[in-house]
Amino acid sequence: MKRLRQLHLYLGVFFAPLLIFFIGTGWYQTVTPDRLKSPSEAESIVQKLRVVHTDQIYPETGVIRQKGSPKLFRALVVVMSVALIVTTVLGLVLAFKFSRSLWPVVASLGLGLLVPLLILWVGQRM
Repeated sequence: MKRLRQLHLYLGVFFAPLLIFFIGTGWYQTVTPDRLKSPSEAESIVQKLRVVHTDQIYPETGVIRQKGSPKLFRALVVVMSVALIVTTVLGLVLAFKFSRSLWPVVASLGLGLLVPLLILWVGQRM
């Protein structure tokens, strides 16, 4: 169990900056409806970070760049996604293993599943 906690800790800490980046830029895209027609239109730092989120490249202002590849960054994002799934599952295992009372953990997990579904259902009815 000690190794699982260490794995959970190190994966979580290593990928935390990238996860915060994707959460922040994803949030911004959710609440900002304007979309750029091409990466070269990105002028502000926020717009450039949005391009990194969606296209996995850092755009140069006013330049349509033909060279460069997002493959390495995409590979990093795939590894991050797998690590996030692993650390989430490890977190659930640790929560069930080390909680003094299981009912708050089960209730939290159940609500974490039901509340998003309920919100999506209500949103469809509006």
